[in-house]
Amino acid sequence: MTINQNFRKYRSIWISDTHLGSRGCKAEFLLDFLQHNQADHLYLVGDIVDGWALRKRWYWDTFHDQILHLVFERAQRGTQVTYISGNHDEFLRPFIHHQITAINLEDEVVHTTADGRKFLVLHGDQFDGVMQFARWLAVLGDWVYERLLVANSIYNRLRRRMGYPYWSLSAYLKHKTKSAVNFISAFEETLAKEAKKRQLDGIICGHIHHAEIREIDGIVYCNDGDWVESCTALVEEWDGSLHLVQWADVRVAQ
Repeated sequence: MTINQNFRKYRSIWISDTHLGSRGCKAEFLLDFLQHNQADHLYLVGDIVDGWALRKRWYWDTFHDQILHLVFERAQRGTQVTYISGNHDEFLRPFIHHQITAINLEDEVVHTTADGRKFLVLHGDQFDGVMQFARWLAVLGDWVYERLLVANSIYNRLRRRMGYPYWSLSAYLKHKTKSAVNFISAFEETLAKEAKKRQLDGIICGHIHHAEIREIDGIVYCNDGDWVESCTALVEEWDGSLHLVQWADVRVAQ
């Protein structure tokens, strides 16, 4: 089995927004994370394969192949892998409640942590008003975002040559823009309300590329981030506690 000898074993891992098939995907970081970390439950929380990008221009390197091979291998060897579709891989939504080589395809699930808390797990695009009512604007935003990621990639190549670690220019600009901050806050509050309406303890999602764990009106809101900007995952320890792993920072520290 393809595992680094110094891997960490968690009860659960959530990753989303890897955007395999797009040039913005940090596939090398993601493969490195998967080789060093394992769990009984692996949740792929949407936008794993970027169908939007692949329809425009085919891009698929050896890191992409290795990632899929590793995920399928672990599923076949007993890891419970659940693939929850998002807006960029919505082509999978007609196949929910089916299996592909031991990987369960779902639109949403409820995860029970080791300490008994129940979390709704979904991608989150269903609660994005732009996605639901102005799809053309979402596509335009995606085009602008891709251009920004190209600039970010060039910028980070220069940083590496100068001996500096990875840093996300696009994430920095997003967090400094008032309208983006307001959108993120509204999105988080909307999803927390959905979990509360369903009488659950929390919600785990992706979609907005903003890793976060915070309490909103008694609900634990968790966003596992992405693998085009922050290179983050959400993990559950064996006692049920949840925390974020920022893999770019971890690799620099090791």
